[in-house]
Amino acid sequence: MKSNSVMVPEAKEAMNRFKMESASEVGVSLKQGYNGDLTSRQAGSIGGQMVKKMIESYEKGMK
Repeated sequence: MKSNSVMVPEAKEAMNRFKMESASEVGVSLKQGYNGDLTSRQAGSIGGQMVKKMIESYEKGMK
């Protein structure tokens, strides 16, 4: 099994929606399927936004 695979198949679509939403928030256009033409900066900004939102969600849950 690849280390970057989604463990719960039902979660794959939710993660894709989360990624698309995060990309939109940072102004990066993603297309369905392959997005290997993104710059490192663009890909990093999407990942960073996803982590930021996950941390905010966790902190809200702690209150």
